Amino acid sequence: MNKRTETLKYIFADWLAACLAWGLFYMYRKLIIENRMNDMHFANLDRKFYLGILLLPVFWICIYSLIGTYNNVFRKSRLREFGQTFYISLLGIVIIFFLLLLDDTVDSYKSYYHTFFTLFVLHFGITSTFRFLLSTSVIRKIQDRQIGFNTILIGSNTKAVELLRQMQNEFRSEGNKFVGFVHVDGNNDHLLSVHLPNLGGIRNLREITHSMKIEEAIIALESSEHENIGKVLNELEDLPVIVKIIPDMYDILSGSVKMNAIFGAPLIEISPDLMPAWQTSLKRIMDIFISVFVLLVFSPLYLFTSLGVLISSRGPLFYSHERIGQHGRPFRIYKFRSMVANAETNGPQLSSTTDTRVTKFGRWMRKIRLDEIPQFYNVLIGDMSIVGPRPERQFFIDKIMNIAPHYRHLHKVRPGITSWGQVKFGYAENVNQMVERLKYDLIYIENMSLAVDFKIMIYTILIILKRRGK
Repeated sequence: MNKRTETLKYIFADWLAACLAWGLFYMYRKLIIENRMNDMHFANLDRKFYLGILLLPVFWICIYSLIGTYNNVFRKSRLREFGQTFYISLLGIVIIFFLLLLDDTVDSYKSYYHTFFTLFVLHFGITSTFRFLLSTSVIRKIQDRQIGFNTILIGSNTKAVELLRQMQNEFRSEGNKFVGFVHVDGNNDHLLSVHLPNLGGIRNLREITHSMKIEEAIIALESSEHENIGKVLNELEDLPVIVKIIPDMYDILSGSVKMNAIFGAPLIEISPDLMPAWQTSLKRIMDIFISVFVLLVFSPLYLFTSLGVLISSRGPLFYSHERIGQHGRPFRIYKFRSMVANAETNGPQLSSTTDTRVTKFGRWMRKIRLDEIPQFYNVLIGDMSIVGPRPERQFFIDKIMNIAPHYRHLHKVRPGITSWGQVKFGYAENVNQMVERLKYDLIYIENMSLAVDFKIMIYTILIILKRRGK
């Protein structure tokens, strides 16, 4: 089953539900609230009806998209979706009521209550019914093994074999389509090789997930192999793969194991979502609006900056080079040139407070972060975010990884113009300082929220105003 087709089914069902709910509500309002039995022919449909039938479905689909309803239609929980539909319907009807219905002429305030309650019941009832039917159809196909998710087992001995047998013998499938296993040691004595092909070791994980289009990885290591869990997670860190782990008794007693399915195997799922879907969407919307604002409103300042750069030394106005972004994808970052031309003829070098390559005007620009302004273009096109770990070049990433392999965690998110590491530590002058700054960015990633982003932006503005940049 095609994921895009199924997503379009959900979108169409929500669009149809919104149209039906508004049409039925309009009939109710005319027949019951306004008591206009003889005025229900097409020619007398008022402006609000047409406005609602055209705009409200778009309004609802935008809200659903914002909260991530259409992100992964093959992995929906009907109960969770029912609750989510209830709360979002309630919020949306409140907005519609105040924008479109509050100025209606009514006999008494009770009519307002009837209006609100009727529109809510119609919209929630129709939407949740359509969604329940679609979700049930998908879930049954998963349970009947008509839909499957390419899955690898990480581990190759007793626990892995037991888990494979348990999941394959389940009366109702969880959708895992096992394509092979990955071993954690170098010997060839793998019990699982009788049941699944050996795809390689944990050092090959990234290559395997890409080539086999892996959607889920289940870690089933023996107790003696638990020291390899960190290595496995580090390899899978920034990949779009759902990771699950067989729990031990400590995990169960500490409450780490959450029940997701009655018939499924008990597994700990490591959530790849760092922020709620609605916050992730809102963060991107804010990035776009702020970038457009900065690029347009401060445009006169760019003329002054451009003149300063060109007068301070010979060379191009802008400086760009390749850096590594989200999921390890390379992109070109742009800055106003703050150094002399050809400053890295001897290879990549980090700057310092006494760097003679930095021009006088460039040093002033750096103090107020003016050289970073062109990066709002990177934000606008989606390479970066306003707040996120600073992107680095592959040359320095390789050096950092030799000391701190967990650097790869930073690639889970878009890099940013400013970050908590930047605010707390500033620019790094050597690899050791880059590793030191890393801990602040890791803490930020594990505590990502819009509130934290706002705080970082405020502190960044204070640094600019106090000229404490370097």
